[in-house]
Order: sequence, then structure tokens, then C-alpha cells
Amino acid sequence: MSTPTNDRLSQLRNLLENDPHDAFCMYGIAMEHAKSDAHQEAIAWFDKTMETDPAYCYAWFHKARSQESMGDQAGAIATLQDGIEQAKSHGDQHAEDEMGGFLQSIL
Repeated sequence: MSTPTNDRLSQLRNLLENDPHDAFCMYGIAMEHAKSDAHQEAIAWFDKTMETDPAYCYAWFHKARSQESMGDQAGAIATLQDGIEQAKSHGDQHAEDEMGGFLQSIL
């Protein structure tokens, strides 16, 4: 019997096969890995999401959370700083505020 996370991962991967440039599916795969504490895998999928759609601001936020969970504070700070710039350039005030708050909490 597979876990719900594995079911979701399977569904997301199937959707991604149909549209390999679907940033939403990539982000979903990354989030499933992050929820399972598979942070290295999550970071790789967040990177793919950001490469596909740099305006997907929450990929930056959650990548930084995974980095911080792995003890990579410097990486998380750099990701947040880049993500804040992306959010500003795309007019995503909410994401900018959340990343700024997270940045302040780990500095």
C-alpha cells in the first residue's frame, strides 16, 4: 500500500510527463519531497521550478526553508535575498514580505 505522498508524487510526475514545462507540477513535486524531509531532492525540484518560471516566488521561499532545515543557513540567506529581488521585480508583495520575515528570523 502506498502512502498518500507517494500517490501525489506519482500523480504529479504523470502530469509533468504530459507537460514537461509545468512549473506548478515541479513545485508540487518539490513540496512533497520537502514534506517528507527529503530536502536535497526538494531543493533540486525547487531549482527546476525557478528555472522554468522565475516568477514562481514561493519556490524561492520553500527552497530556503529546505536549505535552512538542512543546516545551510548561508544558502538559505542567499536564496531568500535572490527570491526577494524576484518578488519585487514581479510585483509579488506577499511573497516578498514572507521571505523578508523568514530572512530576518534566520539572520
